[in-house]
Amino acid sequence: MGKKSSIENKNIYLQCREDCDLTRAKASELMKTVSESRIEKIESEKIIAAPEDIVAMAEAYKQPKLCNYYCANECAIGKQTVPEVTLSNLSEITLGIVASLNSLNYEKERLIAIAVDGKISEEEMPDFLKIQTQLNNLSLTVEALKLWVNSTIASGNIDKKTYDKFLKEATDKL
Repeated sequence: MGKKSSIENKNIYLQCREDCDLTRAKASELMKTVSESRIEKIESEKIIAAPEDIVAMAEAYKQPKLCNYYCANECAIGKQTVPEVTLSNLSEITLGIVASLNSLNYEKERLIAIAVDGKISEEEMPDFLKIQTQLNNLSLTVEALKLWVNSTIASGNIDKKTYDKFLKEATDKL
């Protein structure tokens, strides 16, 4: 079920709560919608958390990664469609994005040639799959950037109101 630490055999929800130095009672108080006994059942894997539980935990523990973890590992739909994103630092993410974009820059002409007739032939398939893999890598890196931003906002290192203001301005210009 949940992600376990190999050393202490704790799932990710218990580990995140303990990392915040919160008791179940204090965590429940912060969440308002998740009882202390429900937290215990989620942490001991007696029940599977509901999406609302995870959103409340992610906010209370300032750990947006919990939402991605839940979607990628526990949600029936998400397990099929959402990749688990690893939180890394901004410089690693930036280098990953640049490397992915550079790689795709070389492949764009080939993708156009493949797509021109609206079909993928057997001889085009290897090139198409290579390009698709590169696009998937770019997508994963973009998701890592989103997780980094949300984590940085949650930790208070980026002011959410300022971020939202500039995001709206940038979006309006598009």
